[in-house]
Amino acid sequence: MISLPAALDARMQREAQLTFFEYMVLSVLSEQPDRTMQMSALAARTAASLSRLSHVVGRLEKRELLARKRIPGSGRRTTATLTEAGYDVVVAAAPGHVAAVREYLIDDLGPQELAALRRIGAAVDAAIKRGQPDASSAASSPGDGAVDGQSPAFHPASQPSADTLIVTPRGPAGQEPGQP
Repeated sequence: MISLPAALDARMQREAQLTFFEYMVLSVLSEQPDRTMQMSALAARTAASLSRLSHVVGRLEKRELLARKRIPGSGRRTTATLTEAGYDVVVAAAPGHVAAVREYLIDDLGPQELAALRRIGAAVDAAIKRGQPDASSAASSPGDGAVDGQSPAFHPASQPSADTLIVTPRGPAGQEPGQP
């Protein structure tokens, strides 16, 4: 499990010229109806510090993949908005990411192993949430890559549902689970 994030990052950089974290930032923004999110909420959804997120958003902003805007009023509140170019990049990168997750994690597992992985993932997620001071602000939603039934979903949610990219387990010879 330690080598999986590094493998996903290397492949994402090679295939899409994005770090895995940059992809996650773009992906989370793509899931918002207006492709905009307050930076603090974006940091929580990507499990990043505001400092790390700000640095990465600055790089993405220079590439014109997103734009930042200060929210008027008191405090230092800022939003990040995915640009059309950023949306195009994340949509183009998503199939390669799904293929990598399938190759590295899903395809070589049988239905019982996938069910065990789901249970283990849910138990780890629950333990992490119990250890957080405010678990409600960092809670996962089904569209953020969390385990949903038997598989993780990776998709820009603003895509039409027919184009949503879902990782599903395969049986022997590429058959879907439950097929003879």
